[in-house]
Amino acid sequence: MRSTAASAVLRRAVLAGLGLIWLFPTYLILANAFRPAGEYKPSDAIKPSGSFALFDNIAEVWERTDIAQSLFSTMLYALVSPALAVLLGALAGYAIVVLRLRYGFAWFMLIYGGSIFPFQMLLVPLFVGYSKTPLYDTRLGMILIHLAINIPFAALVMRNFYGGVAISIFEAARMDGASTMRVFLRIFLPVSWPALAAVFIFEFTFTWNDLLFGLTLTQSETARPVMTEIAALTTDVYAGTPVPIALAAGLVVSLPTVVLFLATQRLFARGLSIAQL
Repeated sequence: MRSTAASAVLRRAVLAGLGLIWLFPTYLILANAFRPAGEYKPSDAIKPSGSFALFDNIAEVWERTDIAQSLFSTMLYALVSPALAVLLGALAGYAIVVLRLRYGFAWFMLIYGGSIFPFQMLLVPLFVGYSKTPLYDTRLGMILIHLAINIPFAALVMRNFYGGVAISIFEAARMDGASTMRVFLRIFLPVSWPALAAVFIFEFTFTWNDLLFGLTLTQSETARPVMTEIAALTTDVYAGTPVPIALAAGLVVSLPTVVLFLATQRLFARGLSIAQL
């Protein structure tokens, strides 16, 4: 009995220690984002500041960058591209599993094959192709590339989900005279809502945090994602941008994904479990 209690205490202590290690970088960000810009010293970075200058640092970010427009562009990309990707992924899974599309596995591998290669391999051909079309440095171009990147994962999840739905539901609806698209919209799409929501949350976070495609495919302040704008700010550290201002900017742009996850964590966990990932 004592050994069981001791092991439980040891396990909790180990978990608590790992949690503190995991949260330590977050503490450093918060401690130094709250610090006045003129008081930052690398040797004192671990010490909490006696002053609260977060809002002053955020105001400085707004003056130094066009972060408001970048936030709007990023929100547009993170909402439109994942939403369309989830819908197209659900259609792909429905066609492959429920409609028993001929050579369905080959079609699935063709769709999912787009996620096999590292994204870094795509940057040069994408830049060359985009630069020869009106899509370069436009919001439409960014929406399309994030849509293409997000579809394979959505198709994978929805293929797994629809594989666990009884095919007799589709057959019964067809016998009642419903079209294949009506069956999808009225039966399979509502049933798969938790899985769709989980995929959307995951892909929203990925799109929001994207840096590589923003650096490669945008140039103007209109189309530039917020992470690219922040990266441009941090590269100016040696030109006079204080570290607390850069950290305050990072804290602001991280809030939407944190709020979304905290607000939907139960739905996210339920959707992943239903999708059998």
